[in-house]
Amino acid sequence: MHHQVRWVLRCQLLVTLAAGLVAALGAGFHAAVSAVFGGTIAMASAAAYAWRALRPPGQAGSAAREAFRAQVAGEGYKFAVTLLLFALVFKVYAELAALPLFLAYAATVVVYWMALLRQL
Repeated sequence: MHHQVRWVLRCQLLVTLAAGLVAALGAGFHAAVSAVFGGTIAMASAAAYAWRALRPPGQAGSAAREAFRAQVAGEGYKFAVTLLLFALVFKVYAELAALPLFLAYAATVVVYWMALLRQL
């Protein structure tokens, strides 16, 4: 796995754990679990994007076209994983606290986008 992807996932993990701790202290166990689920969904979608978008290009087509297709496919994977995991969490976890779930998800996604500004 690329070192930048590992860095982003580590930062997302720290935000997820912090969100879980804040939710636990503020609203209890189920809020903490919900927050961790929210952060985990964002992490899983980022990993799905990286797995698909950063694969070595195929042999057909130009390098630019292949890179574009890989990015579009990566976004598709990211979107699908996000929808699937949200649906799964809402279906399986009856004690879900929606606000901590979505706040942790949003905070973890912000880490993903802020990583684009990071110069390595």
